[in-house]
Amino acid sequence: MKAEVLQNLDNPRQLEKLYRNNSTAFKKEFNAIYPSVKENTVAQIWYERLNFEHEGIYWGTEKEIAFVLLAATAAGLIAKIPSVFLIDPEFFYPRNIAFIVFPLLTIYFLWKQKLPTKTIIIAAFITLASAVYINLLPRNDKSDTFILACIHLPLLLWAVLGFTYLGDTPSSTSKRLDFLRYNGDLVVMTTIILIAGGLMSAVTLGLFQLIGLHIETFYTEYIVVWGLAAAPIVCTYLIQTNPQLVNKVSPVIAKIFTPLVLIMLLVYLAAVLYTGKDPYNNREFLLIFNALLLGVMALIVFSVAEASKSSSNKWTNLLLLALSIVTILVNGIALSAILFRISEWGITPNRLAVLGGNVLILTNLLLVTYRLFKATNDSRETDKIEESVVSFLPIYGMWALVVTFVFPLAFHFH
Repeated sequence: MKAEVLQNLDNPRQLEKLYRNNSTAFKKEFNAIYPSVKENTVAQIWYERLNFEHEGIYWGTEKEIAFVLLAATAAGLIAKIPSVFLIDPEFFYPRNIAFIVFPLLTIYFLWKQKLPTKTIIIAAFITLASAVYINLLPRNDKSDTFILACIHLPLLLWAVLGFTYLGDTPSSTSKRLDFLRYNGDLVVMTTIILIAGGLMSAVTLGLFQLIGLHIETFYTEYIVVWGLAAAPIVCTYLIQTNPQLVNKVSPVIAKIFTPLVLIMLLVYLAAVLYTGKDPYNNREFLLIFNALLLGVMALIVFSVAEASKSSSNKWTNLLLLALSIVTILVNGIALSAILFRISEWGITPNRLAVLGGNVLILTNLLLVTYRLFKATNDSRETDKIEESVVSFLPIYGMWALVVTFVFPLAFHFH
């Protein structure tokens, strides 16, 4: 990308094409070479364009606002299906909660990026097939394969969302990193909005109670449910139209929590040894151990994605390397515990699903750790760290597909 930018400084059309193909990589490379070309008028214009920050919030066009309001309304309607059609909530929500969020976000990016018909058909087919399939599964709340399908279905729909986000560049490392950053920014923005909404709700309910009106039931069933359902699509719109809102917050969060989580993990492992807790025979402890592993893996991926926006930082790479090594140790303990339980009590859907997930995470971690180790001695290896992170995204999606669709059939819905 850097060479192409330099070669086309006097070719505005080609520069615009490079920017539209991959805006994040273009900005990163352009800012790196700008000091050497800052006398060029075209370079000056592009620098201001790429680094200009809005002083206020940009609310988008009327068409965009109308689309988001329509999507937010649709999210609320999907969330209220059980009460409108008198469906048992315990039947509906475990199967369909992911459909409140992901399909509307997928439609947003399909519409926003004006993607080709083929992409729309693929995304629509997987989403609709998943909806029909999950709702046709026999109702058995104690079925391991049913629970696994409900847990992995959101991951599958998330993969479909990533597929539409990538658009016509599905293999682009930078675009995949953009998708990971979008997810991190969405979590940050949604958390802020929900905290603000929670404070407003508390004040609202308190004020109405003071005048003798108890609106808790109505407020919870309509305002709260609708707000929770609409929050992801509204926050996505704000992030896409005003990236400056969170693009400085997310890197700070990554930098603060990476060392804190590393310290916590070291202390936790020492405490496990001290207390003598046994993940080999304690199922609940093993589940918590795996939940911890998933959370730390998500932080590593998020931190790498955020670090990729700036120039190489050796300290950041060393910190991530240390965290990755400790996480490999945690994964190794969890994996050995799963293998032990399989050897003692045989294969079950739960054990096989956790085993597959842990093997994937361990493989991904080993690759990331290797690249981080190489990058501490050679800054040219930084791009390969990013590749090692994003290369596994489709694999996670495929595993979610297998667990959701194949496991119930293979284990006869038990």
